Amino acid sequence: MKKNPLFKGVATAVITPFDDNRIDFWRFSKFLEFQLTEGIDAIVVCGTTGEASTLSVDEQKDVIDFTIKQVRKRVPVIAGIGGNDTAKAIEMTKFACSKGVDGLLAVTPYYNKCTQDGLIKHYEKIASVSSKPIILYNVPARTCVNIEPKTYAALSEIDNIVAVKEAGGSISAVAKTLSLCKEKLDIYSGNDDQTLAIMALGGLGVISVTSNVVPRKMKLLCTRFFEGDIECAARLQLDLIPLMEMLFCEVNPTPVKAALAEMCLCKNELRGPLQPLSQRFIQPLREELIKARALCVQACE
Repeated sequence: MKKNPLFKGVATAVITPFDDNRIDFWRFSKFLEFQLTEGIDAIVVCGTTGEASTLSVDEQKDVIDFTIKQVRKRVPVIAGIGGNDTAKAIEMTKFACSKGVDGLLAVTPYYNKCTQDGLIKHYEKIASVSSKPIILYNVPARTCVNIEPKTYAALSEIDNIVAVKEAGGSISAVAKTLSLCKEKLDIYSGNDDQTLAIMALGGLGVISVTSNVVPRKMKLLCTRFFEGDIECAARLQLDLIPLMEMLFCEVNPTPVKAALAEMCLCKNELRGPLQPLSQRFIQPLREELIKARALCVQACE
């Protein structure tokens, strides 16, 4: 049975702005409004890009609550609740659901390196306490745990597990997962540079880092694809590759925060152990920002 998608198109995995090591809610409100004005389809908070791993539990709760109130149901808000502690993930799930979040993003447990059976039990427990739909998040380069296609197939049988953010990097694995799960599990790209390829296989879009910086361009890429203008979508995907590469020249979200600071949308401040972008990358990043913001949108609109 087909499950209802949380969104179709682009969800921005938003940054968490800081000012003197405190969450900068004033700039965060401005940034969320920028995203909404640019037409983004959903907002993801407390993910990798939001530096959730260095936020306290109270800070995560504050960010989730603030985002729900700021967005006011204009687009779905999806809250990152995962971690390497099942009990904490359950606590965050209950909190986010109680505040009226639209969906949850649950990363695989990291450091513990559980088995595939452990993954299934971890997600079963989260799903059992959730009143909201859940997107699984597979990012083995960070967690050292990969969700295998057969594990996706097992998890897709759970009613409120509706989708996956797939950042494993293997298009073959995506194809295998879609073959096994059919309409029981939607797939979103977790890698910006694979957005078009995953949509071509049947994916519903992307949970994006790049859309922090150029939300309208990423939105247009997906819109044109779903409208059948594959040529325009492909051109946008390829033209954005240099910017996407610059936004990962150092570990995320280091470059994207530097880019947004250049755009006066946040301070270039991260939580330790992350440090601001190395000086040698600043000018190349500026150059790619200028190019990307003047891309071939006119030809596609």
